[in-house]
Amino acid sequence: MTVRLLTELSAPAITAALGPDSVLVLPTGAIEQHGPHLPVATDLIAAQSLAERVVEQFGEELDLWLLPPLAYTKSNEHAWSGGTFWLSAATLLAVLDDLGRCVAKTPARRLAFLNGHGGNSALLQVAARDLRLAHGLRTFTLHPGVPADQGGESPVEELGMGVHGGLEETSLMLHLRPDLVDMSAADRWVPEHLDDYRHVRFGGSVSFGWTSDDFGPSGVIGDATGATAERGEQRAKAMVAHLGEAFAEVARFDPSPRP
Repeated sequence: MTVRLLTELSAPAITAALGPDSVLVLPTGAIEQHGPHLPVATDLIAAQSLAERVVEQFGEELDLWLLPPLAYTKSNEHAWSGGTFWLSAATLLAVLDDLGRCVAKTPARRLAFLNGHGGNSALLQVAARDLRLAHGLRTFTLHPGVPADQGGESPVEELGMGVHGGLEETSLMLHLRPDLVDMSAADRWVPEHLDDYRHVRFGGSVSFGWTSDDFGPSGVIGDATGATAERGEQRAKAMVAHLGEAFAEVARFDPSPRP
């Protein structure tokens, strides 16, 4: 195996290969509209592709094992659009609890959600704590890059608001799956009026409920027009390097005080 896929092992082999410090990596994506220029599987493709690269590069060193991705997740901010397939919060939490119970049947005690969709973040944090309490797992939520609506960086030309289908995401897809990107349909939809707000804004100190069609009919929040495969390749390399450092800490993390 070039990538350590847990599903390629037999049940006895899983018991033999895993230990309490093995880290099971669960990519969490989404199936949702991404404007007219990107496929609805954008977040799934990004999460799975980056997880594969991280496990391939760091799996042996850090004892990482890749689980199949979770495609259908919390995407009701895009529910207005056909092509969005989403689970309710209650259903997603129930699914994650079921999966955590299964992880607890293996020798592994570390489960990491590698999340490619910002709309999942809050629920994954809830699930991480619930799984810790219910099943005794050490649980973690990681992003390849912190979403801009949660305080992460966004290009200056997007005024910090490139949260969906914009420059970075489109560039990444041009690198990962250029055959699925239609740059002739790429456009700029940046809610510039939000720049007048200091606190109530994407990544601001006051969050707000929103749906992606609040900001325009395309469902895009950002500027995809300048996206390039070269930018996407650089971004992917930086994300994998960041995740390698993060997983190195996940693999040894212990919250208990040292004696």
